[in-house]
Amino acid sequence: MIKGREIKENNSSFPFTYRDDLRWVKSQFLKFEIFQFPNPYLCLVENQKKDIRKLSLTELEEFFVAQGEKKFRAKQVYEWLWNKSLKNFDDMSNLSLSTRELLKNHFSINHIQVDLMQHSSDGTIKNAVKLFDDKIVESVLIPTTKRITACVSSQVGCSLDCNFCATARLKRMRNLTPGEIYDQVVAIKEEAETYFQRPLTNIVFMGMGEPLLNYANVIEAIDKITAPEGLGMAPRRITLSTVGIPKMIRKMADDDVKFNLAISLHSAINETRSRLMPINDTNPLEDLGDALKHWYHKTKRKVTYEYVIWEGVNDDERHARALAKFCKIIPSKVNIIQYNPIDEGEFRQAKPEAVELYVRILESQGIIAKVRKSRGQDIDAACGQLANKNEVAQLSSI
Repeated sequence: MIKGREIKENNSSFPFTYRDDLRWVKSQFLKFEIFQFPNPYLCLVENQKKDIRKLSLTELEEFFVAQGEKKFRAKQVYEWLWNKSLKNFDDMSNLSLSTRELLKNHFSINHIQVDLMQHSSDGTIKNAVKLFDDKIVESVLIPTTKRITACVSSQVGCSLDCNFCATARLKRMRNLTPGEIYDQVVAIKEEAETYFQRPLTNIVFMGMGEPLLNYANVIEAIDKITAPEGLGMAPRRITLSTVGIPKMIRKMADDDVKFNLAISLHSAINETRSRLMPINDTNPLEDLGDALKHWYHKTKRKVTYEYVIWEGVNDDERHARALAKFCKIIPSKVNIIQYNPIDEGEFRQAKPEAVELYVRILESQGIIAKVRKSRGQDIDAACGQLANKNEVAQLSSI
């Protein structure tokens, strides 16, 4: 909420109650926005410029009409914001100077800033992204011979406490806005063109935070990224990765989303998965399986299971066969991901023999299983390593 203060009726420390002096209250309308709260409260909130990207196209049209401007100005501004990714009203060259001043007087553009860019020896780039309120998240550009992928964050921190993940050690501070998610993609798109002379091809929501706990903003960001009047990327090139929240997977299916779904699974045995991921205590595999059936019934799209094999945790035949059985619930494939250690934690990458055991069992059941090598380990940019370790992030938290 915008900074302000709430005043209860008959608060003697304040010179009026909201019923006592209406003329005085009216005189404050130029300085304050007035909100009435139930039973009864008065909240005086100092005017601040609103981020223009929080307005829909319809709301922009209403604004321009109210200001005596032509309605079509809204579409011009909308194109500057979401198609051309402009960060400054002054650069909106097809608007008159007076219209640009009007926008500057009423709105801001709360775009991100890449405060630190780290380059890995394998070509991976990690961005420390500063938000308008000085909080920090991280995003990653992952280059391969065939594609360039943007790995983006959806929250500042995370609340899910997965024991193997560095981000889980960070307190969840807030959700990212659609504009902040969109901006991460734009930044990586520009880096791909600058450093690789190639276009951005794919987007994965596998950065900091749980996307389904910021559902509305993530969906709106994806809409802006895929819309023709936005970045125009194909939805099939976007993958949302989640720990697996059954009710939200059902909602995605009902909302007829067009992007891909990946589940951070790591065990198909409840006891083991709960040890790794406490959310499994309240969202067990049986509920997840039912939600995935609903997903496939609605979308007819297979799911990808992300799976790390740890020594002494899930590196035996029992766990491999449990995974193969779970994969039969709906059409699926498995990405076996190399573990990236965080400090001196309790988890260790399984031996190659265990990985080979998994692949052999899965393939014998007709399940596609690919072993993925991590990239960006030397700059803590690999899967599970995003934890704001850089100096910029540490200074911003002081």
